[in-house]
Amino acid sequence: MPIGLIALALGGFGIGLTEFVIMGLLPDVANTFGVTEAAAGWLITGYALSVAVGAIGMTAAVARLPRKRVLVGLLGLFIAGNLLSAIAPTYELMLAGRVLAALCHGAFFGIGSVVAAAMVAPEKKGAAIAIMFTGLTVANVLGVPFGTFIGQSFGWRATFWAISAIGVVALLGILILVPDAGRGSATARLRDEFAAFRSTQVVLSLLVTILGFGGMFGAFTYIAYVLTEVSGFATTTVPWLLVLFGVGLFIGNLIGGKAADRNLDGTLLTLLVALTAVLAFFALTAGSQPATIVSLFLMGGFGFGTVPGLQMRVMNSAGDASTLVSGANIGAFNLGNALGAFAGGLTISAGFGYTSPIWVGAGITALAVVVMVIARYSSNQRPTVAPLASLASLAKTELEPQR
Repeated sequence: MPIGLIALALGGFGIGLTEFVIMGLLPDVANTFGVTEAAAGWLITGYALSVAVGAIGMTAAVARLPRKRVLVGLLGLFIAGNLLSAIAPTYELMLAGRVLAALCHGAFFGIGSVVAAAMVAPEKKGAAIAIMFTGLTVANVLGVPFGTFIGQSFGWRATFWAISAIGVVALLGILILVPDAGRGSATARLRDEFAAFRSTQVVLSLLVTILGFGGMFGAFTYIAYVLTEVSGFATTTVPWLLVLFGVGLFIGNLIGGKAADRNLDGTLLTLLVALTAVLAFFALTAGSQPATIVSLFLMGGFGFGTVPGLQMRVMNSAGDASTLVSGANIGAFNLGNALGAFAGGLTISAGFGYTSPIWVGAGITALAVVVMVIARYSSNQRPTVAPLASLASLAKTELEPQR
């Protein structure tokens, strides 16, 4: 694989850190600015909403520009946002820094996916996209503990200085290692990029992304309550269990990318069916600690294993006008997160217990399976499902030490 993919992954790592790191810093940030916990929470909510807006808005604004130059500019915006967060004298400026950094999130991963796919042979696109998203999965694992450690040792502002430094290194890496990847689309017209959304396959692919991720995050959003109140784990154990979930994300992302190159729709169907089954199993056995550990790992693996394939499918469906829909799919991931969290919260508020969001997640993921089957049929291809044995064989190959 081209070494430039590592530079893209490093950029993804820095952006992922910015998204997740604030969770461990909220109490200190709230104390510094003298705001309530709810107001501090907008540093998370505002970021997520800005990602959804920027995924389409920013991508549309730069669709006709040279892609490498755009990636460099987006990282410059990311660095500026984190520097503003690091020096912000007021809560309002801190929030502005978060929004500024978030605007580049969707566009970076969307355009970065197009660039990563263009750097390799057609049969390796899924693996290339997976490598770029590896940065995000590692950030998911390390984000909160990294931020908490730096914040406790040197103050929360030091965390954002460190992320800014990571952004600078990633920017230099892209400048040096990533080849020129041409301009937006072959047509170089924004209206052609928007016209791609008239494709049935693009719409169905985006819907699968929303539902597939909505199902996983519907279950994951309230996972701490499940682990402590239902499974009976000590509160101090939760961070380590979340690391286990993150390891599942990391492994699933890499294997899912390789599998998608072999059989795109079959891999997505298999992973979504498996995720539905794992969520149902998790809901039924959440009272068992060993079963919970297995479920948590598999939920991360099957859930994030869909990411490279989902990103590749929406890009393939758009043809030459893939830049904007690629960014929109990043927004769809975040929309799915919000959908799952909202639906899960409703069931808890209704008194159905802490395992109810897991059941909701299983139901939402089952809907993703239905939409994926429809997408497969309507694309005039035979609706086969890649056997789990094939994925298991690929997983064994990927995880075996190279001789």
